[in-house]
Amino acid sequence: MEFINVQTSKRTEFIDITESVRSFIGKNDIKNGLCLLFVPHTTAAVTINEGADPSVTRDILKHLAGMVPYQGDYQHSEGNSDAHIKSSIIGVSEFISVEQGRLVLGTWQAIYFCEFDGPRSRRLGISFLSS
Repeated sequence: MEFINVQTSKRTEFIDITESVRSFIGKNDIKNGLCLLFVPHTTAAVTINEGADPSVTRDILKHLAGMVPYQGDYQHSEGNSDAHIKSSIIGVSEFISVEQGRLVLGTWQAIYFCEFDGPRSRRLGISFLSS
């Protein structure tokens, strides 16, 4: 597994990492198979969603904050229980097909690193399973 660095700038944000993943595919001359993305953090996640309209990620963050507020009846003493819960809801891994050297994504899809406890320096693991 190789890692790319992701620098976040807000407590909660979605960062479009699609081009970074495409660059990894090209740099490693990957042709066909599965690309595995893995976030080795307990307060961050990775997801695929619409990349054309930034209001989509804003809406996701807003409604996650409504479902899992920053302040709540939490037992965890570090003050970031909401971030742990949001990471579990979204998930820390994604598989994406690669065909003929290209990520198989829908027309409007983008890959997002999801920060829930920033700002921080983060890592995203990328691995490839060939077919």
